[in-house]
Amino acid sequence: MEYESVVLVKHEVFVYKIPPRQSNRGYRAADWNLAEPTWTGRLRMVSKGKTLAVKLEDKNSGALFANCPIESYPGLAIESVSDSSRYFVLRIQDDNGRNAFIGLGFGDRSDSFDMNVALQDHFKWVKNEEQIEKEKVEPKQQLDLGFKEGETIKINMKITKKDGSEAGARSAAGKKSGGLGLLPPPPGGNKIAPPTTLSPSHQPTAGSAGQTEWGEFTSAGAKPQAAATTPSKTNANWVQF
Repeated sequence: MEYESVVLVKHEVFVYKIPPRQSNRGYRAADWNLAEPTWTGRLRMVSKGKTLAVKLEDKNSGALFANCPIESYPGLAIESVSDSSRYFVLRIQDDNGRNAFIGLGFGDRSDSFDMNVALQDHFKWVKNEEQIEKEKVEPKQQLDLGFKEGETIKINMKITKKDGSEAGARSAAGKKSGGLGLLPPPPGGNKIAPPTTLSPSHQPTAGSAGQTEWGEFTSAGAKPQAAATTPSKTNANWVQF
C-alpha cells in the first residue's frame, strides 16, 4: 500500500492568468499582470509512490483550487519562464481530464529554489527505483571469454636465453642506478719516481749526519776569529759557532 507524503509546503504563492503561448517563443512573466494576481493561496507538493503533484489550496480552509500532476521534470507539466527564476507555468488538470495553463509566482527566490530541488530529488529517486527493478528482472550479462567453434588465437612470443637476459638485466640495472658500479681508473697524472739508490761513496756516514742536516759546528777549543771569518765548506748557508 502506498502512502501520500508531503514533499514541500509554501504558505503563499500567486496565480496569474496568462496569454496564449506564441510559437517559437517561451513564456515571459513580464507579459502577465504581476501587480494583480488572480489568486493567492498555499502550495503543497505531494508524492504517492512514483507520482507527484502540486496542489494549490486555500490558506484557511484547505480547499483545493487547482491540481497539477507532474510526470517528469523538466517537462510540460511545469515550465520555467525565460525572464525570471521566481515564476513558472503550470498545466493544471480537473477531475474530467481537462487541462489549462496558469502562471505561478513566489515572493522570494529561495521559495522557487526549494521547489526546483524538491522536483529534482523526487525524479532522481524514481529513476534509481526503476533501475533497481530493471536489474531484478534482467540478469546481468556475464562476459564470455570462451572460444567459439573454429575460433583461434595467435600469440607472438620472444624467447631470450637465460645468460643474455641476466646480462641485460645487470646492464640495465647499472644504467638505472645512475652508473653507481665499479669506478673507472683515474686519468694519467704525475707519477712519483722511485727513490734513487746512492753509491757507497755517496752514502752519508754517522759522523756526517749532523753536518748534512744542521751544518758544521766547531769544537769548543777553536779560535773565535777563525769561526767568525772562515765559512763552513760543508754548508755555506749555516752560521758557524
